[in-house]
Amino acid sequence: MARRCEGGRLVVASHNPGKVREIGDLLRPFGFKAVSAGELGLPEPEETGTTFLENAELKARAAALAARLPALADDSGLVVPALGGGPGIYSARWAGPEKDFRVAMERVQRELGDRADRRAYFICALAMAWPDGHVESFEGRVDGTLVWPPRGSRGFGYDPMFLPEGGTVTFGEMEPDAKHQISHRARAFAQLTARCFGHRNGAS
Repeated sequence: MARRCEGGRLVVASHNPGKVREIGDLLRPFGFKAVSAGELGLPEPEETGTTFLENAELKARAAALAARLPALADDSGLVVPALGGGPGIYSARWAGPEKDFRVAMERVQRELGDRADRRAYFICALAMAWPDGHVESFEGRVDGTLVWPPRGSRGFGYDPMFLPEGGTVTFGEMEPDAKHQISHRARAFAQLTARCFGHRNGAS
């Protein structure tokens, strides 16, 4: 049976301000007040999983247990088939200790070189955990191609070099509301809301 989660305080198990802001925007219509793991001073658990889903579940469980509140964790990244699936689950690590995604994007471009195949997709795994250890998990994907040089200053991470399929602007150029309609995170979130929150305020 799916477990329902009513409105109230919910921990976003992330120290990434861009990710916390985006998830907070998605949660707001459902009556949740998002508080980040960073605000609560929760440590970042080591991401030892081999898939996005494993890492999302690991982070959600750790935050729910530490905060004694429901926790939502996201593990997401850019997958480039021509790079053997990289950066994949190591997407954040490619940005280095300073979390400089300009460095990460330059590495993607450098390793792609003059390859004609510039297909890419973003994956988002979401895990909702409760203090008793129960977890519900979901995964969303959006396909596109990589552009160079990066375009736009909105979004975060690899957004400025990702052009979604059928689009004319990168995620870095896109208005947040428009991105929320089609992003990998929004697609995973739609599954989570249908299962755990029910359909409210016209959301699906």
